[in-house]
Amino acid sequence: MPNGLIVGCESLYVAYDPRHAGTLFASAAAGMLAGDTLVGRFVPKWWRERLSAPLRLLLAVPYLVFLLHPALPLAVAAVVLASAGYAAGLLLQECLLAVTPEKMSGQALGLQSCGTMTMQGVGAALAGSVAQFTSASAAMAALAAVSVAVTLALAPGLRPEGYGKVSCART
Repeated sequence: MPNGLIVGCESLYVAYDPRHAGTLFASAAAGMLAGDTLVGRFVPKWWRERLSAPLRLLLAVPYLVFLLHPALPLAVAAVVLASAGYAAGLLLQECLLAVTPEKMSGQALGLQSCGTMTMQGVGAALAGSVAQFTSASAAMAALAAVSVAVTLALAPGLRPEGYGKVSCART
C-alpha cells in the first residue's frame, strides 16, 4: 500500500510541472535503479532485514516537500531520494518467499505483483481525486503523509520477528 500511494504521487508529475514532468519521471527511474542495485547487490542480508520499514519511509518522506511546491532542483532531488525507497519491495519479496513453500513461490509472487499493481492504480486514482479538489503539490504531500502513517502502522507486523519463528531467510 505505501508503494501504491507513492505511485499516486508520481502520477501527478504532469499536473505538478508540465514542462519538466519528463525530468521528474526520469529522476524516479534513476532513484529506483540506484536503490534496487545498492540494496539488492551490496547490502548484506543481515542488514537488509532491518531496512524494510526505513526504506518504505524513505519512499514517502521526501514527497512531503512537495507541499511547498519546490523548485525543480529540489523536486528532482526529492524524487531521486524517495524512489530509492522502492527497494523495500525487494525486501518484502524476500520475506514472502521465505514463508512460502517453494513449489508455490511463482503463484505467491504473481499474487503479490497483482496486488502491488492494483494498489498503484488505486493510488493514482486517489491522487487524481485529491488533486481535483486541492492542487497537485498538496495531493502529493497528502498521499506521502498517508503512506508514512500506513508504513508506521504496518511496520511491527512486517519485521522478521512479526512472522513468528520464521526468519526472512529460507530455512
